[in-house]
Amino acid sequence: MSQQKLEFTGERFVPECEREIWYEHYHRYLMVSDLVAGKKVLDAACGEGYGSALIASFADKVVGVDIDAASVKHAQQRYQSDNLKFVCADVLEIPIPDNSFDVVVSFETLEHLAEHSKLLSEYKRLLKEDGVLVISTPDKTEYSDKTGFNNEYHVKELYRHEFKDLLDSEFSQQVWLGQKLMFTSTIWQLDSGLNTVKWHHLEDNEKVREQGMSYSPMYYVVVASNNEQTLANIYDSYLFTEQAETVYGHYHAVIRAHIKAEKDHQALVEKQQKWMNHPIIGRMIRWFDRG
Repeated sequence: MSQQKLEFTGERFVPECEREIWYEHYHRYLMVSDLVAGKKVLDAACGEGYGSALIASFADKVVGVDIDAASVKHAQQRYQSDNLKFVCADVLEIPIPDNSFDVVVSFETLEHLAEHSKLLSEYKRLLKEDGVLVISTPDKTEYSDKTGFNNEYHVKELYRHEFKDLLDSEFSQQVWLGQKLMFTSTIWQLDSGLNTVKWHHLEDNEKVREQGMSYSPMYYVVVASNNEQTLANIYDSYLFTEQAETVYGHYHAVIRAHIKAEKDHQALVEKQQKWMNHPIIGRMIRWFDRG
C-alpha cells in the first residue's frame, strides 16, 4: 500500500488530519459496518478513499466515486484491494447501471451541492429495490447559525425539516440518528463484556438525566429505504473510541502552546516593567510615549 498523502484543505477530509473531525468521519464509516456486510456498496464523494477502504473490509464489493481526479488517482494508488474500485465521476451523473448497489453511503456530500433532489434521485436509481441509503449532513442551526461559522466549501446547508422533506420525496422509511462529539467519562467492567449501558447526562451542573440528552446534534445521519425490514437492526446509539486517543495529543499540544504564550507574555511584561522602573531609561520611554 502506498504511503502517499494528500494535503488537508478543508474541502475533503484526509486521515492524517487530527482533531475532532477525525473522530466524526471515521465513526460514520464504522457505524455502517453491519449494514454493508456482504453487500455491494457505493461510497459517493469518497474523497481520499480512506472510508471506501474501511468499509471494503466488511462489504462484498465497494465502488468509491469522486469528481476530483487527483483524489481518485491517489485513492487508486494508496488503497488497493480485489473488492475495491475507484471511479472519477460527478455524483449527479454516475456512469453505473441502475439497481447496482445494496447500499449507497453518502457522508457530508449533500451540502457541497445545490442540486439536492437530483442527487437523491441518482442514489435511488443506483439502489436495488430494497436498497439502503446512509446519508449525513450538518444541521444548519448548530453548524452555522449558532457558531457564525461559514464553510467556504458548503454550497447549500439544510435545516432538519428541509432535510426531512428531501428524503421523504424518495424514501418512505427512515431512521434518524444524530452525531455530536462529546467529552465523556467511561467506567466499565474489566472482566465481562459490555452488554448494558447506564448513561448519566448532567444539565446546567445540577439536573441529572438517565435517559436521552438535551444536546442538539451537529450532524444528522439518516438510514433510509423503501423497505421497512432493511432498517430493523439499527442500533439506538453508536460509540466510537480509538486506542491511540490522538485527539488528546492535539489537545495537549494546544494547551502547551497556550501556556508557553502566556509565560512569554508575562516575561515580556516583567521585562518592560523593569525598564520602566529604571531611573534614566524609564524617563526616556515616558518622554517618547508623550511624543
